[in-house]
Amino acid sequence: MRRTALLLSFAIALLQVPRSSAFSVQRAATSPAVPARTALFQASRAEELNQRSGSSSVPPQTSSSETSSESRTKQDAEETTVPPFPIVLWKFTRPHTLIGSALAIPALHGLAAPSWHAILSPVFWYSIAYASLPSLLMNLYITGLNQITDVEIDKINKPHLPIAAGILKPRTAKWTVAVALLISLTMGYFSTPGLNMVLWGSGILGTLYSMPPFRLKRFPVLAAFCIVAVRGTIINASFFSHAQTAVFGSTQSVLQCLLNDPKCLYSSLFFGIFGMVIALMKDVPDVLGDRLNEIRTFSVRVGPQRIFRNSRRLLSALFFCTSAAFLRSALLAETKGMILCRSITSVCSLAAGLSVRQKANAVDPENPKQVYKYYMHLWKLFYLCYLVLPLAR
Repeated sequence: MRRTALLLSFAIALLQVPRSSAFSVQRAATSPAVPARTALFQASRAEELNQRSGSSSVPPQTSSSETSSESRTKQDAEETTVPPFPIVLWKFTRPHTLIGSALAIPALHGLAAPSWHAILSPVFWYSIAYASLPSLLMNLYITGLNQITDVEIDKINKPHLPIAAGILKPRTAKWTVAVALLISLTMGYFSTPGLNMVLWGSGILGTLYSMPPFRLKRFPVLAAFCIVAVRGTIINASFFSHAQTAVFGSTQSVLQCLLNDPKCLYSSLFFGIFGMVIALMKDVPDVLGDRLNEIRTFSVRVGPQRIFRNSRRLLSALFFCTSAAFLRSALLAETKGMILCRSITSVCSLAAGLSVRQKANAVDPENPKQVYKYYMHLWKLFYLCYLVLPLAR
């Protein structure tokens, strides 16, 4: 009953977001600060483009009638080219995060398997399938809630997102994430403690991260903690525990798996550090919008260049240290299978570390488009790590 009551309170609070959020669309429409922020953003962007192009030319002025006619034409064109709802929903999920969660589940099942023969069991694949649906729905809830509460920020930083672009109504978005939350937690209730842990833990931290009055994303340390905790300990240790319980009959809790199994501990530490880099790097291209909306990220406080440089160094060091550790363990392995697995892990880690450094050389930390492209490259390396994870033994 307690879980049901908490579940309903989550959904009710979510549907009340427009009345309590300082960043809701309704208040934004009547707030005098929004036009000023938009004007400031446009002026800053124009000045930045002039400085980079070295051109001092001023664009020719157009009449107000021509401007309004062009804007109406553009608006009409946009309204007639709204994608079908499934495509809008796919964009709303933030696919790069959805793919990361989808890869983590089978990878951690493979890591938890005591032998390669164990992955051939039908129970193994049933466990992956059952855990995937509520987990991906929870991912939709977390990323969707963040978009619902960040509409005005996204209009500056990420205008292509569905709500900011006007192709998804806020009310539809709220009902979507509410239904996703309800189904996710309901399915988790009938499963293992490990799956419940990952669903409730990530759901609570995701809510605290985005929803007023908490909005922990305003505080850099707490925001980084939320992302590191979810991407590190909660996802890795909880799915590892779920696989141990649902497939291999273990009775260990999530904490016991974390403390007693080196594979679980290492994967949690590795992806926790990787999650920290993602948490820092994702704010680098969003400095302008975050500053205008008083979101004091680390990039806003100390500058995008320092955050970009230090994040690159941290991730490179993580990959190089991992490569060296698995190379050493490969030399000490007693079977050909273990030598092969550890050697592949070492080589992949080395290649990923070199890629982090090489791609960063062509990036200007002050250029949001270049930084965002590099940020998405890091997500590709994130996927690679989960593909290789079952070999990290």
